[in-house]
Amino acid sequence: MTTDAAMGQGALLHRANSLLAAGHLQEALAAFDLALASQPGDAAGWNSRGVVLRHLGRFDEAVASFTRAVSLSPGYAGAFFNRAVVTGLEQFNPLVAVWDLERVVALDPGFPFALGLLLHLKMLICDWQGFEALQAQVDAAVRSGRRVIEPFAYQALSQSPADLRTCAETYVRDQFPAIAPPPATPRRPGGKIRLGYLSGEFHAQATAYLMAGVYEAHDRARFELVAFDNGPDDASPMRRRLEAAFGRMVDIKGLPDADAAARIRAEGIDILVNLNGHFGNHRMGVFVRRAAPLQVNYLGFPGTLGAPCMDYLIADAVVIPPGEDEHYAERIVRLPGSYQANDDRRAIAAQASSRADCGLPAEGFVFCSFNGSYKFVPDMMALWLRLLGQVDGSVLWLLATNPQAMTNLRRAAQAVGIAPERLVFAPHLPLDQHLAGLKLADLFLDSLPYNAHTTGSDALWAGVPLLTCRGTAFSGRVGASLLQAMNLPELITENPAAYEALALALARDPARLRGMREKLEAGRTTAPLFDTARFTRHLENAFAAMWERHQRGEAPAAFDVP
Repeated sequence: MTTDAAMGQGALLHRANSLLAAGHLQEALAAFDLALASQPGDAAGWNSRGVVLRHLGRFDEAVASFTRAVSLSPGYAGAFFNRAVVTGLEQFNPLVAVWDLERVVALDPGFPFALGLLLHLKMLICDWQGFEALQAQVDAAVRSGRRVIEPFAYQALSQSPADLRTCAETYVRDQFPAIAPPPATPRRPGGKIRLGYLSGEFHAQATAYLMAGVYEAHDRARFELVAFDNGPDDASPMRRRLEAAFGRMVDIKGLPDADAAARIRAEGIDILVNLNGHFGNHRMGVFVRRAAPLQVNYLGFPGTLGAPCMDYLIADAVVIPPGEDEHYAERIVRLPGSYQANDDRRAIAAQASSRADCGLPAEGFVFCSFNGSYKFVPDMMALWLRLLGQVDGSVLWLLATNPQAMTNLRRAAQAVGIAPERLVFAPHLPLDQHLAGLKLADLFLDSLPYNAHTTGSDALWAGVPLLTCRGTAFSGRVGASLLQAMNLPELITENPAAYEALALALARDPARLRGMREKLEAGRTTAPLFDTARFTRHLENAFAAMWERHQRGEAPAAFDVP
């Protein structure tokens, strides 16, 4: 290649990378294709092209690009890492991704976020070989401020609010560095508060299931609502319900962060609610650009986002007790009852399921836990298997997440003398059918350090007692929050030994368990947890107090909603 040609090729790749950095994905893809047509041996170009394709949701093509990169450069840790991200998190093939990440760690032990993603994906498939050593490495790296694990994955590992804050702040500094906000636009005094909800999950997904009733119950005399949509339209009944509740949904998923932030500012939004945080189809880059005068972290991510651009975090006195605010970058707003919204219109299929329908034995006690497999840790699973060993004929009913997880869990059971068939796996079903089947369970066993959240309130809504062990961080206290708001504090335990003892006692005392079920059923329509209208008034009072403080020119500050 001549010098001039090489310079031209370099300019093409530079332009392609600049377009990628700016979020102009289609233009970036065309530029990479043009550059690689004349220099097909450029591994870095193929890797960057794969990143563009991943952002466009073209996952098979992204994997092909990353594969081309590693074939050209077998020691290219970044391309192996990127391929693992897509195969593990987007294509739901964690076993293949684990092989790539082990290669990354061998090539470069300090490669950013590789060790944490390796541990997270091993948890997804319940491969706990070397678990304690890996977790110790991750914890040490977090405490030293190294880029080792993303905040969402760390929620399932850490019980330290201080470490969780350090993890989030390290991640934000690396991925979402601060950007000077534009000058504030003066707002006309008075009028309704313009409230924006930004989510990548305005479809049949857990956050939507919880929040649908709240959107419908908002007081339109006090608030104007706008949804900013960063996710797919799945054409589900839930999607149609959300569209009707909002009236307006502004699609921002194809916009670069700067353009999306400008679009939100143009709507004159006063308070912008971040329903994703560091989870799912999030847009932290929009919040970093200060898209609204006040920005609130709520529901989608159970902890601090570690970002100076977030003003408030909505919680309650159980998940964040007074005196622990220092572990959160946001100012804490505590709602009465539980922080978790719930929809009192959540349908339960009218046709009852039978044990045979669900693959359960005709007789015997049914323990269940319908959490994602990444929430299972060896100590808690060992406790659950001990319960099976002590309760004759009992089964543990779990969600069928991925084949490797099911295989590894059955092996874990067999290793301690529990017949593998006593672990029963439920397929994914539409929510109303899942809730109808859930009624067959006798006791829902909460996980720790990351509790059941939506799955926990699903159990209570279906009339199944939830047994929890109160953790020491937000994500591990949600079960206690739900039970307090359900007036069932007797199902909250304070340590694993008490949790195990109560689970065993309830399994051996049908009358006591029946009494709890009756109390749960009687309180379902009266307890604060499922009073959507009441909850919405509290949430609105929180927003109003934030906005009044802002209007007075005062900085955000923590407060409790009466």
